[in-house]
Amino acid sequence: MAVKLHATERGKGPPVVLLHGLFGSGSNLGALARALQEHFSVFSVDLPNHGDSPWLEDADLAAMAGTLSAWLQHQGLARADFVGHSLGGKVAMQLALARPELVSALVVADIAPVAYPPHHDTVFAALDAVAAAHCRSRQEAAELMQGYLQEEQVIQFLLSNLRPAGDGTYRWRFNLEGLKRGYHAVRAEPAASGNYPGQVLFIKGGDSDYIRAEHRSHILHLFPRAQLKVMPGCGHWLHVQRPSLFNSLVSRFLRDVAT
Repeated sequence: MAVKLHATERGKGPPVVLLHGLFGSGSNLGALARALQEHFSVFSVDLPNHGDSPWLEDADLAAMAGTLSAWLQHQGLARADFVGHSLGGKVAMQLALARPELVSALVVADIAPVAYPPHHDTVFAALDAVAAAHCRSRQEAAELMQGYLQEEQVIQFLLSNLRPAGDGTYRWRFNLEGLKRGYHAVRAEPAASGNYPGQVLFIKGGDSDYIRAEHRSHILHLFPRAQLKVMPGCGHWLHVQRPSLFNSLVSRFLRDVAT
């Protein structure tokens, strides 16, 4: 893979790689990075087509896992722990299944290794509307998106990816057309010819339906040493809604498997 991912590093110790969700960037897990930096070298990575990382023509799970593999080699890392939320969790699972020797341990936040139906139609419509309008301020973009999206938290999250274009207008930092084109591929189940034998922690938002009871057998088939923790009082954005609890669960797990 020729793509060189953008990443920031903090702390000292065994390497931990943090992977964000769809439409996000490495900074989304900043609170977790700060919580881990006392004991780990923490790498916050922008996935392909996101943040400041290059764009890929075909960014399916295997291609994104391949970029991570190449990035690890470029960093001189033989293996690392991985923490992934949502899409980042799927990419981390794909890497663990394809190249288990590269993954020391794995934390998957509120996603399962299954195919999901499309449910971002209104998000893509809002993003397209902003792109077509050539908005000249974030407020203009926010008002436009309110015609499509009801949750202010989602709007503000997406707006964090809006950047000045140099001509007085704002444009999306991520590869919107590439994300639309590859949306079906990232919703797919990770490909697997075997299982991942390492330790895995799945963390589910108590109010989220991304990880369901019917997923349990498939999770254990692919990740036989998996354990599940449920965070009550939060949904899919569990790391934002209850950061202290989320950070504590991840830190405790990673420190336990390191001993």
